[in-house]
Amino acid sequence: MTDHKVVGRAEWQAARDELLQREKAHTRMGDELARQRRELPWVEVDKDYRFDTDDGTRTLAELFDGRSQLLVYHFMFGPSYQAGDPVNSSIADSLDGLLPHLHARDLTLLLVSQAPLAKLQAYKQRMGWSLPWVSAANSDFNFDFGASSTQEQMPPGGLPPIVAQNAAAAGTDVLGYLSEAPVVSVFTLQDGAVYQTYATTWRGVEFLMGYYPILDRAPKGRDEGDGWQLWIRRHDDYNSP
Repeated sequence: MTDHKVVGRAEWQAARDELLQREKAHTRMGDELARQRRELPWVEVDKDYRFDTDDGTRTLAELFDGRSQLLVYHFMFGPSYQAGDPVNSSIADSLDGLLPHLHARDLTLLLVSQAPLAKLQAYKQRMGWSLPWVSAANSDFNFDFGASSTQEQMPPGGLPPIVAQNAAAAGTDVLGYLSEAPVVSVFTLQDGAVYQTYATTWRGVEFLMGYYPILDRAPKGRDEGDGWQLWIRRHDDYNSP
């Protein structure tokens, strides 16, 4: 017998209609925030960044691949990592099938990490992804955009349990793991010049995690409690003992 409140259809519909008004207000607020994001001032990126890609060395402008917009997810995969962690891997899962739709709207999306390209290529093959993934190992790109740091810059204790779990899954220690951060950087290419238009990090990247909005509408919600993100596995690990 459930301990959740159970009512008749008419009372449920009345409660649903009341909630719908708040959902509509939330949607309108989201639309307004999206407009304000688009109106943010831009900053020109005039540093000559070079990336290791499947097609050789490319500049930041060349990563746009003929489009005028570029969204980069700084996938947490540092030099000491042996694999991508489950949370970042779940984000790449969510993005992989979106490429044709984003390309149709003049947007290139790719992953960038600080690890050498060979490590990224091997893990990408294991996970079966098709989205492009480039290495910033030979540039300051990740450091300049807040996605990589030296271990001397690491925060003190008091970290959530997911940090140790992800570090172990990535084959590194906590300090090595925390040399990377989840960051989204967005750019535009105008008349040969690259401008940064937007950035966000930590919970700000949840818009890339397609399963969370779905869980938010299910009866149990995210059901994480104090175990924030501890349930997330690589897609090929859920049935492992």
